[in-house]
Order: sequence, then C-alpha cells, then structure tokens
Amino acid sequence: MEKEDLKLLNKGEEEEMELHGYRLCRWRLALVGFGVLCTGGFLLLLLYWMPEWCVKSTCTRTTARDAEVVLLRSTVRSNIYVRFRLMLCQLFIRYFTFHSTKYYWNHELQNFQVLMKLFFGVNEIAVKVPSVFKLLIKEVLNPFYIFQLFSVILWSADEYYYYAVAIVFMSVVSIATSLYTIKKQYIMLHDMVTAHSIVRVSVCRTNKDIEEILSTDLVPGDVMVIPNNGTIMPCDAVLVSGTCIVNESMLTGESVPVTKTNLPNSVEGEGDDAYNTEEHKRHTLFCGTNVIQTRFYTDELVKAVVVRTGFSTAKGQLVRSILYPKPTDFKLYRDAYLFLLCLVAVAGIGFIYSIVLSIINKTIIIESLDIITITVPPALPAAMTAGIVYAQRRLKQSGIFCISPQRINICGQINLFCFDKTGTLTEDGLDLWGVQRVENSSFHLSEENAYKENLVKSQFVACMATCHSLTKIEGQLSGDPLDLKMFEATGWILEEATEEETSLHNRIMPTVVRPPKQLLPPEPASSSERDMVHTSAYEIGIVRQFPFSSALQRMSVVARLLGEKRMDAYMKGAPEVVASLCKNETVPEDFAEVLEDYTKQGFRVIALAHRRLESKLSWHKVQNISRDHIETNMEFLGLIIMQNKLKNETPGILQDLHRANIRTVMVTGDNMLTAISVARDCGMIPPDDTVIIADAHPPQYGQPARITWRYADKPSKTSRYEEKYPIDVCDADEPKSKEQYHFAMNGKSFATILEHFPDMLQKLVLRGTVFARMAPDQKTQLIEALQGVDYYVGMCGDGANDCGALKRAHGGISLSELEASVASPFTSRTPNISCVPNLIREGRAALITSFCVFKFMALYSIIQYISVTLLYSILSNLGDLQFLFIDIAIILIIVFTMSLNPAWKDLVPRRPPSGLISGPLLFSVLTQILICLGFQIITFVWVQKQAWYTVWKPFTDVCNHSSQLNVSELNNTELDEHNIQNFENTSLFYVSSFQYLIVAVVFSKGKPFRQPSYKNWPFVLSTVGLYIFLLFILFHPVESIDETLEIVCVPFEWRVKLFLIILINAAVSVMVEVRDSPTHHLSWLSCLRKRAPKARYMYLAKELMVDPDWPPRPTTTTEANGSTYEMRINS
Repeated sequence: MEKEDLKLLNKGEEEEMELHGYRLCRWRLALVGFGVLCTGGFLLLLLYWMPEWCVKSTCTRTTARDAEVVLLRSTVRSNIYVRFRLMLCQLFIRYFTFHSTKYYWNHELQNFQVLMKLFFGVNEIAVKVPSVFKLLIKEVLNPFYIFQLFSVILWSADEYYYYAVAIVFMSVVSIATSLYTIKKQYIMLHDMVTAHSIVRVSVCRTNKDIEEILSTDLVPGDVMVIPNNGTIMPCDAVLVSGTCIVNESMLTGESVPVTKTNLPNSVEGEGDDAYNTEEHKRHTLFCGTNVIQTRFYTDELVKAVVVRTGFSTAKGQLVRSILYPKPTDFKLYRDAYLFLLCLVAVAGIGFIYSIVLSIINKTIIIESLDIITITVPPALPAAMTAGIVYAQRRLKQSGIFCISPQRINICGQINLFCFDKTGTLTEDGLDLWGVQRVENSSFHLSEENAYKENLVKSQFVACMATCHSLTKIEGQLSGDPLDLKMFEATGWILEEATEEETSLHNRIMPTVVRPPKQLLPPEPASSSERDMVHTSAYEIGIVRQFPFSSALQRMSVVARLLGEKRMDAYMKGAPEVVASLCKNETVPEDFAEVLEDYTKQGFRVIALAHRRLESKLSWHKVQNISRDHIETNMEFLGLIIMQNKLKNETPGILQDLHRANIRTVMVTGDNMLTAISVARDCGMIPPDDTVIIADAHPPQYGQPARITWRYADKPSKTSRYEEKYPIDVCDADEPKSKEQYHFAMNGKSFATILEHFPDMLQKLVLRGTVFARMAPDQKTQLIEALQGVDYYVGMCGDGANDCGALKRAHGGISLSELEASVASPFTSRTPNISCVPNLIREGRAALITSFCVFKFMALYSIIQYISVTLLYSILSNLGDLQFLFIDIAIILIIVFTMSLNPAWKDLVPRRPPSGLISGPLLFSVLTQILICLGFQIITFVWVQKQAWYTVWKPFTDVCNHSSQLNVSELNNTELDEHNIQNFENTSLFYVSSFQYLIVAVVFSKGKPFRQPSYKNWPFVLSTVGLYIFLLFILFHPVESIDETLEIVCVPFEWRVKLFLIILINAAVSVMVEVRDSPTHHLSWLSCLRKRAPKARYMYLAKELMVDPDWPPRPTTTTEANGSTYEMRINS
C-alpha cells in the first residue's frame, strides 16, 4: 500500500490506530474455501485466530476510500490486529463499529471519523449481555480448547477412554465456570449502567414549548430542563441557566457535593471561546452524576444544553474502559508462549521419531500423535490460574478487592510507588491551625481563630464566610472539607432560600450568611425592637460564585452586604496565585518568607483577597461578567493556615517500602513546599538529603524555554520520621558516593519539561520525589514517563482526580470504595496505605507460584514424554489408567495444592524475576530435565540387564508364584494387544511417579517471597499421602491395584534397586536445586557478567553517577536549544 493510503484514527489518543483498506477478491475467497474443505475446517479456525492473515488471504489492497474491508492495527500495542467489514447506512455512507464507537467515512477529510462528528445515535450506553450460546462458541473456539478436542478425539481413537472422559469433564467444568464468571460480570456492569440511564426528561423546543421525551431520544443541541427535585443525568450537558448541586462520586470517587454554575456569556470584544469540557467542567453536568438540588429563576427554569450522548459521555468512556481494558503486556506471559513453542518443538521431534518407528515396525501411525498431546499439558492454563485465584482470595480477606486478576502477578514486579498526599498519606480532613491577617501591607501576629467580636465585621472574616461552595442538604451543611472547616471557624450561619421564596422573585435568591447575635458588638441602649432590626441587618448575600478550578487554583464570589449598593468580590486560593492578582502595595514585603516558613512546617496555606466593585455593576451584569474582570486588582487580606496531619501508619509503611528498595514518589495538587515538608516528615525524603527544585519556564518574549535550579532549605528540626524510624545509611541498590538528592517540581514546570526537555525528563524522574500542583492528566503523564524508563509503577490514591493514573499504573489501588473504584484494578477497604505492602507481597507470592507451577508442569510433560518415548522403542506405552493416575491423582492434586503457599510476612529488598527466559530459571529446568532423563534411561537399560529379565507374557513368573497358577487361568488370560504390561513399563511407571513428586517438592519454593512449603498443609498431606501410597504398592503389591494400573510383578531385589534409584534421584535433584537458588546465582552471576543493565532507569543512573555536571547546581540555568539543551551559570 502506498504511504498516503495509510490512515490514522484517533491521532494522538490512547486508541490511536492505523487503518488499511482492502477489497474482497473472489478467486482468493474460492481458494481459501477450498483450503477450508481440505483441512476439515482447521484453516477457517486459523484465520479466525489471525485476522491479519484472514484479510490478506481473501482481499487485495486498495485505498481507504474504496475499501470494503478495513484492517486496524494499534500503534500503541503492536501486532494487535482487528478486522471489520464496512456497512452502509440509509444515507449510503460507509461505517464500521469498534469498541462501541461508530466510525463514518468523511469525504472531505478522506478518513473515517467518530459518529458524534457526523451523526447522532441513540443516547444509550448499551452493555449488551451476550447469550450463553455466543459466549460458549467464543470460549470453545479458544486455541487451547480446540487442542483439547483434538486430544480427546485422538485418545478415543486409541481407546484411552478414561483419560479422555476425565479431560472432557475438566474442560466442561472449566468452560462452565468461565461462562458463569463472564456472564455475571456482564450482568453486573449492565445493571450498574442501566440503573437510572433511561428516564423521562423535559426538553425545550423552538416555540418555547416543553416536551417530555425519553432520555434515549436526546441528541447534542437539545435544551433539557433540570427538575428542581434533582435527577440522574442521562447525558453530558452544559448548564446555561441556574445553579445545581451535584454528587459526582460515580466519576471522581469524591462524595463531596459540587456546585455547578451556568456557563457565563461571552463579553463583546473578547471573542467566543469554544466550549471545552475540561476548561468548563464547573459548568458541565456529567452523565451518571446525581443532581441533588437546583436553584432557578421564576420565568426561566434551570436549563442545560446536551453536548455528548451515549458512549461519548464521561460515563460512557468509563464503561468503555471497563468493557475494553488495555491488554496486560507482561514478560511472564510472553515467555510462557515461547516456552510452549519449545515444548511443541520437542513434541515435533518425538512425533517424527515415533513415525519412523511406526513405519519400521508397521504399526498404526495414529499412536504417534499421542506424543504431541503428552508434551503440551492440557491442565496448564488451569494450573497457572490457580495461584492468582488463591492470591485474589487472600487479598479479599485482607480487605483488598481486585477486578483485574492478571494484574496481581505484575504487582510482584513493582519497584516504584506513587502516592497522592491528601487523604492518602495524610488525614482527609483539615484542621484550622490559625490565621494571619494583613493590615496596612504588613502581617499581624498569627491568631488561633477568627471567632472574635472585633473581627466579625472585617473583610477577612467576610471572605471566610462567603468564599466557598457550601450548601445545605436536608438541613446539614455539605461541601468541600476545607470550605467546611473555614466556614465553621467563623461561627457564622448559612441560610438558603426555599423553593417558595425563590418562586416569588425574578432572580435566583442568593445564599445568605450572617454572624450569630452574640458575636455582634453591643449597640447603645435602645428599644429591643430597634436592636433586633439592627442585628438582623448585618447579612451578606452571595450573588455570584466562580467555583474553584484546579487549573486556576482559586475560587471567588461576588457578595453584597444587606443595605449596601456596591458589591464586593472575595477570592481565596493558592497564595502565589492570589498574591499575583492583588495590588503590589497591598502584599506584605515579607510575604514569600512567611509563606515559606509555614509550608516548610507542612501546613496547608490559603490566601484571601477582597475588592470593592464598581457601583455600575448591577445584579444582572454580574451574572454575565467573566471572572477575569472580577479577579484583578484585589487587596490582599491575609492567610489561613490549615494543618493536614500524617496518618499514623504512613511513616512505618514508607520505611518498609524503603527497606524493600521500592522507590516512593508523592504526586499531589497541593503547594510544593508543603508537599516537600510532608515528604520529609513521613520519611519519603530522609532529613539529610538535598531537595533540588526545578522551576521550568516556557519560551516567551523571544527567550527559549529554560529550567532554573534552586535548592530547598533543609529543615532545622529533626522530623518525626527520623525520631521514630532511624535511617539506614546502607542501601544495597544505590551507591552513596555522591550526596543523596531529590528533585521537586510543580505541574507547570512538569508540563514545560515534558514539551521542551523530553530527554531531561527521563533524568529527572530517576530522582523526582515530589510533584506538586499536578493536574489529573499530568498525574497520568508522570506514570507514563516513569514506565518509559522501565519502572514497574504502582499508584495509590483516594479516588478523587486519580482515576486516570490509577488505571494507567501497573498496579493502581484506590482507597475509595465508591463507584469510581471500578476504574482501578484494586480497591482497599482500609483507608490508609497499609494495603500497599500487602498487595506487593501477594503479587510477589503469586508471581513465584506461577513460576513454580510452570516449571512443574513443564517437567511433568517432559518426564511423561521421556517415559513414552523410551517405551515406544519397544512398541509399548503407558496404560490408560496409568495416564489417569498420573494426571489426576498426582498432577492435579499437587498443582492445586502447591499454589496454596501464602505470601511471606516481610518485603525483602530484591524482586522475583520477571520472565521465564532467565539464566537461573532455565538452568533449573534444564538440569532437572537432564536428571530425570538420566535416571529413566538408567532404569530402562538396567531392567533389561537383570538376570531374571525376559519379554513379559501373561504366564511369565519372576516372582515365584507358579504354585498359585493353574492352566485354566492362563488360558483365560487376555492378550495385551498394546503391550502395556511389561517390566520396562512397570519400572518406568514407578520411577516417573516418584519423579513428579520430587520435582514438585524441589520447585515449591518458600522464602523469601512465600511461606515455607511445610506450612502449606494441603500440599504436605497430598505429597506425603502419595509417597506412602507409591511406596506401599512398590514394596507390598496388591493384586487388584496392580491389575488396575496394569503393573506386572517384579522381584523384590529389583524393587529395592528401584527405591535406591529414586533416593539418589531425589538427592541429586535437591542438591542441584539448592545450588541453583536465586541467592547463589546473584552472588556469582553478578560478578561473572559485567554487562549493561537491562532496565533503562538503571542504565541512566549508571551514566549520571559519572557525570560531573549532575545534579545541576543552584547557580545554573538549563536552556532548550532545538533538540538539545545547554547549561549556563547565572551571573
């Protein structure tokens, strides 16, 4: 295909895909049809599994414009192809549907576009629950079950009925369990989505009529009326009139009600800014959120314009992310497929060998196919899943719920964990520590509270009482915890107009705040009536709110004192932002020093400001004015100092992670110096380490983008962390030749570095510990940047604004149990970070269990392969019931009990290996294969060298039982057509049965990632029981058992020799596996091989260790220079 014919869909987004156009070719279709007939349908299955092959074998390439079939390839995850047949709608426009989104052909752009940009479908988030039949067909067409079907047919043809029935039974149970689980998940998601999704709504029409329609008929552009008693939003809509109180816990995980205001009208001369969901989210009612209350005009109801419907809404995107999760790419799974291919190659060698034997000896070739079914174990997927299922159950018992079990193994590799600050590392609530007012451009001494008579009529207290988004729900104040603490500190009373009062006026009745009577200063002696009138006269009405914006880092209100003509504007927010919007002469000269002093101590600081508005601003003008006109030329009022205490568990847990060589990073929306102080206090930054702040500035006024480096001062006092948990100066992974340092930066600097210094960002994230003032999307970008240098990243947050990062991390754990937790792979009931080490420990245990099980299943296949191959050489085989005993009584029991080892109680400094293709693991497997091979060959050859050995016949008597036999019994003995009963078969059966148990024991590793195997009672009982049974039938033959297992009688001295072979085999296996332990390998492999580290972060750290200019000095500035950057020393 020509390069210009390659189309990109969703360019720059997570689901970016390449689109290739194809046209159906008749002769290719006919050829493929003939191939399907010749292969008995197998070619059709192969094309079903490989959509790329299917398209290329039945179609010819063409342009996207003329395509009948399109092939999509993900640019994010290579080698993932999806095939679609184009459909025609009623307007003869071609389209296809992918992940519940329709893409239509746009002739002008010469590309496919999402449905919303051309047509509007039904406003419905349709989670269709597939029928059991469809799920069954999809499950059965899995390559593994097809292979099992092939195996069962083969075994039945070879009269291995018992084993075939056992495998069919296992497959039916496995399929039924899988279908039940998948069906249940679909039903749960369907019920969650459809609850309140289809409702009746009122819509305004052009003739001002109100029409009631079903929410499924809503399309973008409809103006819907929000009922005054609230509703569940069926779409995304922007508020154009009125105010709403909304609970957005379904999306954000934050149960605090949010005030939504109407979209402000654009001011003439400023131009119309296009509506943007992120910028105008304080005016947007999102689908699935609960509108609790509305406030409205008499003649104009609360209205909202529909902007997005169906899967395009915020809720739809969330549901799509659940329905179509990002595939987990983990080295273990890739290596597992490679290992299976190796087993298939081994099976191929055995197949050719058995074919040659069959031709030479003129036997039935169908028996040669047995070797393939033996080498690839049918119970492998179930065995691999067992460890994960057990780990998931243990996590549930410790209060951690998992919706993505495959992530548990990946959590075992995590070596860096990001934490949100507020509500995660620190307590959720804030306490008012004090206030520091400003008068005449200078700070007063700090005061404990503002609940004083002399301050009741001050602008400072008025700002505290009005500048918030609190509301009353069922008589209780509700809103942001910070706003709640600030308002409660004033002691004022908030009153909202009732619906009856609102309906009597031509505008929204404002929320009114007033101080309690006891705080008002006493008036001169007067009548009680006059006193009452004056007392009730001091009230402030909140006329207009500009809600808090995380992008702007501030909020403001317009209020009016009862009886005053002019209005006042009050603002609160981040101190740096508020100070920048105030008149310079009103900001104290020592503002920066005072702020720095508080933030270093870990306090959360909020600045207040006030401005007297012009008299010409009427109520109606204020409703339409932009916040930029209000939030300027303010007067600085002072600071509110809030205290955010560390959770008791935080320092100890971070110390445990530090000892386990797991890096910890703080990602917060709070002030940088506050975050650095908390990081020092909890031990994330040790007391003696240096903190380097990177202040990045985008290019402006012809100057290139630059980074200014400055050092944060070290704290003068010892942190609480140092007192409780002394720092261990010895760290095995981090050399201490240089002074230890950490980078800190805010969200603006991060965005600038990401855009203009991408190479520098990789170096910064190696030691970046504090990322402050980070927006939700920047948190996600940070996770991606850390993953870009090969870190396995975990993320822990309280759910609010962390959803994107929680989803993107390798292991995201939410401390919120609300509906937003469906976006996080893990959710903890425990509201602190003690769940993090538990998750990592269980992940490590599950990962080691997966390795142990895979190694055991591989050895099981090879041991059986060796036995069968040796027996093929004498035209023999294992018996049907021998196969059954090995596969059911030994293998299944052992594999499902060896996975039960719980996680080790402590986190150790090293991690388990990430893949099967590693030196220690391959060495372990190959040595055990050679040991088993050697001892089976010795047994096979040695039995034939025995003096009593002869070709076994039904009347053969080497155990001196001739006196017990008579002629009639010999005549009635059936001939063994398959030559199962012979001395070689019996000897190999005994030895191989013990070999399965030997490798199970040596592979069942305990410390340092799992509890020792002797504490796994089911495994111990199963193993000991099987050992006792095998020893019993070895030394004390039972006729009925021997007949069932088709074992022949051998002399006692040969039984003793077999026992000695088994003992020596066990001793050698244990000895080799102990010497092959990870500790032994780490000690000599690290010295033997001095090659570059595989992980990029290790490679970069090694480079920077010898870089004399790193870390940057505080007197330097780094400037962007095209694709490179240069450092210069500031004069």
